[in-house]
Amino acid sequence: MSEQTRFEPGRPVALRGGTVLPMDDGRRVLTGTDVLVVGDRIAAVGPGLPVPDGTAEIDATDGIVMPGMIDTHRHMWQTAMRGYGADWTLTQYFVWYYLEHGKLFRPEDVHAGNVLAAIEALDAGVTTVVDWSHGLQTVDHADAAVDALRSVPGRFVLAYGNIQRAPAEWTAAPEFRDFVRRRITGDDMLGFQLAFDVTGDPSFPERAAFEVARELGVAVTTHAGVWGATGDDGIRLMHDHGFMNAETVYVHAASLSADSYHRIAATGGSISISTESEQSAGQGYPPTWAIRAHGIPVSLSMDTSVWWSGDLFSAMRTTLGADRSREHMEAHAKGDTVTHCSLRADQVVDWATRGGARALGRDDELGALEVGRKADIVLIKNEHSPVSFPLLNPYGHVAFQAQRGDVHTVLVNGRVVKHEHRLLGVDLAAARGQVERTVDHLRTTMGEEAWRQGMNPDVPQTTLLDNPYTYTDYHSDSTHTRRESE
Repeated sequence: MSEQTRFEPGRPVALRGGTVLPMDDGRRVLTGTDVLVVGDRIAAVGPGLPVPDGTAEIDATDGIVMPGMIDTHRHMWQTAMRGYGADWTLTQYFVWYYLEHGKLFRPEDVHAGNVLAAIEALDAGVTTVVDWSHGLQTVDHADAAVDALRSVPGRFVLAYGNIQRAPAEWTAAPEFRDFVRRRITGDDMLGFQLAFDVTGDPSFPERAAFEVARELGVAVTTHAGVWGATGDDGIRLMHDHGFMNAETVYVHAASLSADSYHRIAATGGSISISTESEQSAGQGYPPTWAIRAHGIPVSLSMDTSVWWSGDLFSAMRTTLGADRSREHMEAHAKGDTVTHCSLRADQVVDWATRGGARALGRDDELGALEVGRKADIVLIKNEHSPVSFPLLNPYGHVAFQAQRGDVHTVLVNGRVVKHEHRLLGVDLAAARGQVERTVDHLRTTMGEEAWRQGMNPDVPQTTLLDNPYTYTDYHSDSTHTRRESE
């Protein structure tokens, strides 16, 4: 029997005997536990569960069963350029995408990036992704983005944006309203947000876009606290005009004052942390240490594959590292020593699951393994890896030991989309062909010199410090000895 037939739609599925992380408030760990899925819901959780006749059973022994992870901020349309900007700063990203070559992306290029990103997410156990789609220059681009998301069996939220026009312009366009009417139908598998940033201009030109969001009844997700781009002035304008609410998702929030954090906390919003991005690109130091002090809900995101890894294992690991590093450095500056870590592994696993569900207003259905919730489930198990045992601290294992290659099985909405480390119902060859055509188009249109320059920005000159312990005789002797040995 093929895997496709074994997991035919409507057939119940039971994951047997795993270590289950239900992601409840008590952070329980349930060993030797089964999870039964009937239809699109979790029907039962417990040891030795009776199951309906014909149930497809998956051996989860020695594995971790957890909720599907949720990424609240991913520029999926950029995935066809995977790794191209590995050595960029945020400035180079802005120049390349906003001012120069981002305009070259055709609808089919957005489609190619979205398909690859969606497949990549499922492969890594990320069952829900917010597509922060700010490359929608036309409605044709937006249709292509949705077509791509619909073609992959994951759960997505289209965060509609257009970096080539002001938010007040594209949200007022009749074709945008027509798109919303045609494509956003309330389907459980495709949510909708508006994605735009607030510059801090005192005239608050983004007000009209906020009013459209309010009229449509959808959330706004915004890059806030990005060094040199968006800061406290934007937060103040949003707050003073009454546009901050519990649905608003603030991405990065790394260059904000305590006053801005207070405003976010008071209005119930959440912050999407992209630690790899904040560390590397320059938005500011990853602010989890400050966010925790203000009691603001947190979710995790990976930002863009033009730089970073498209999984949340990396996000969890780097978030713990950045938070703890700052804690140690601040203590050392005062002559103190940190003896107990404040941010724990179970917290970042919560942020990667329940945190995302809370940010999307779906914490009653996603982000936890409880009876009646949507069956978005991940099994981490790799019998061929020496890193799979011993399984002593499941939360620590997820945050520090596991990686995308350890994702054994993934269910989305009760459907098995990956099993025994292989994706099901996904045409990877077709996705590769689309991406190759996009890369060829961009490279040809840009020209070889611009292509290479874009990928290889100038390296700043490093000035060596004078070293008082450098001795001429020592260098002479070591050089003489090295030459003789050669």
